[in-house]
Amino acid sequence: MSFTSIVKNEISKLDSNEMEYISELSAIFRNIGIIDKKIKITTENASVARRIFNLVKEIYQINAKVIVRKGYNFNKAYHYILEISHNVSIILNDLSLLQNNRFLSIPAEYIVDDAETEKSYLRGLFMAIGSVNDPKKSRYHLEFVVNEKDYAEFINGLLNKYLLNSKIIIRDNKYMIYIKEAEKIGDFLRIIKANTAVLYFEDIRIYRDHKNMTNRLNNCEQANVDKIIQTATNQVADIKIIESIGGLDLLDDKIKTVATYRLKYPDASLSELSEIISLETSNKITKSGLYHRFKKITALANKIRDKEDNLT
Repeated sequence: MSFTSIVKNEISKLDSNEMEYISELSAIFRNIGIIDKKIKITTENASVARRIFNLVKEIYQINAKVIVRKGYNFNKAYHYILEISHNVSIILNDLSLLQNNRFLSIPAEYIVDDAETEKSYLRGLFMAIGSVNDPKKSRYHLEFVVNEKDYAEFINGLLNKYLLNSKIIIRDNKYMIYIKEAEKIGDFLRIIKANTAVLYFEDIRIYRDHKNMTNRLNNCEQANVDKIIQTATNQVADIKIIESIGGLDLLDDKIKTVATYRLKYPDASLSELSEIISLETSNKITKSGLYHRFKKITALANKIRDKEDNLT
């Protein structure tokens, strides 16, 4: 079972009051309802179908006709089709899909007039057309796809009232409202009261964040090791070119000491080398001091290289 289905199954079992149920049904009917003389609603989620059937029966005292069909081609999932043929106009007006025989592009204010009805509307929206990736298997992504720009902007505004940083893009002549940030997706799941799903999502998110941080630290540590090795290799090469012309004996004692110890400890970092020299010679030298002495060694080695290049 997909994570999306798990979330839908959970939120389809929540208890609310009648106004919240109406807000929820408004989102469901608007997004997956086909409206003619009848209202036909199709979903692949049995729990969502059961939710719609029970709410319609409780609020409007109507038993929707239920048809179950198996999908065709590659989609073998069952489709649950609910048909409502009685009091269609009353239901559509009540759910703010219809007003004065005219379909509304966005619901009236009473459908989302407080925090709880807003949350119920978002819950119904997710049951109808919501999709969220399993945090264990792929990137973080939650989306809704709708047909109309005005409605997409309405949904986007509703989400961003809760600072979810949702955005809209056009895809295949439709409008996708999406959330990419893991923390914001977790907040959305809290808003629609998918509490069990939130616990799962946050556990995986924390694990992934910790794993990513560990990987970054390991990569950083490896990069530092590579840098230390490369720096030491370059310093040894500089010293050897000076040594090749008998130039070590011409260096002052402090620089010669540094050169001698670098050849003796070719893999040591500057910090380690400064400790070794300070301990073995009883003359304290800092990492910064070593760095400046190696700069002089490199400058001398480069002069020797330049002369050799000119001779050839």
